[in-house]
Amino acid sequence: MKTVILIVLALILVLFLLYALLLRGRNGHKGMERLQGWAYAHRGLHDKPFIPENSLTAFRLAAEKGYGAELDVHLLKDGTLAVFHDSALKRCTGADGILEDLTADDLQNYFLEGTRETIPTLRQVLDIFEDKAPLIIELKAYKNNCAQLTEAVCKELESYKGAYCLESFDPRCLIWLKKNRPDLIRGQLSKNYFGDTNGLKPSTCFMLTHSLSHFITMPDFTAYKFADRKNLSTWICRRLYGVQGVSWTLQTKEEYDTAVAEGWIPIFEGFEP
Repeated sequence: MKTVILIVLALILVLFLLYALLLRGRNGHKGMERLQGWAYAHRGLHDKPFIPENSLTAFRLAAEKGYGAELDVHLLKDGTLAVFHDSALKRCTGADGILEDLTADDLQNYFLEGTRETIPTLRQVLDIFEDKAPLIIELKAYKNNCAQLTEAVCKELESYKGAYCLESFDPRCLIWLKKNRPDLIRGQLSKNYFGDTNGLKPSTCFMLTHSLSHFITMPDFTAYKFADRKNLSTWICRRLYGVQGVSWTLQTKEEYDTAVAEGWIPIFEGFEP
């Protein structure tokens, strides 16, 4: 009986070690210091209904007030990189259609949240922040365009002198970065997918929720939803491997203070810290 117990304990230990190995990331990237110590305005410093999210005004306000910004980037059909959260145009413009089907010329025809603000390009946003504050740039993959999107963003950033990092919910974007731009700071976005499956299979939800793709993507940071952050995988990733944490989206000063005290880089919205 004692032998059986020892075998079971040994198997449990081996499985735990294998599990822990799946969570390793990369730490020590020198560029990370340029991103730390900043507060990041989620989709710019927006104030609905007057200042829309991901608008040039929202980004200018963030930069003027000394904040970095988090923003979302899509690849349009003509190769333009547009800053907008959803692929569907409806929520923020009221119009039907898919952002990825547009061209650069089309962007001026879509107004954000009832204002005269239109959908900006990544270049326009970069021009605002280059000499002022760092950026957290989320790669918004659409269908199977992960490689094309990531490559286009990297090319756009080649001449950019400001501090930035790249992140995505889609591990395929990070795999591309690891292989083709290993010098760039990359981060894996995640959350508890069982609370919002986004149509994913349970096995995929489990893998992404518990960061089990890290051994492939080797992220420099883990960007985890604040409300879901207390799980063993995230703890191991940050504490055992020293991977930087980024916390989103902080809605109150109390959440902000908690995240900062726990060592997370903060992304905030709806208030100013």
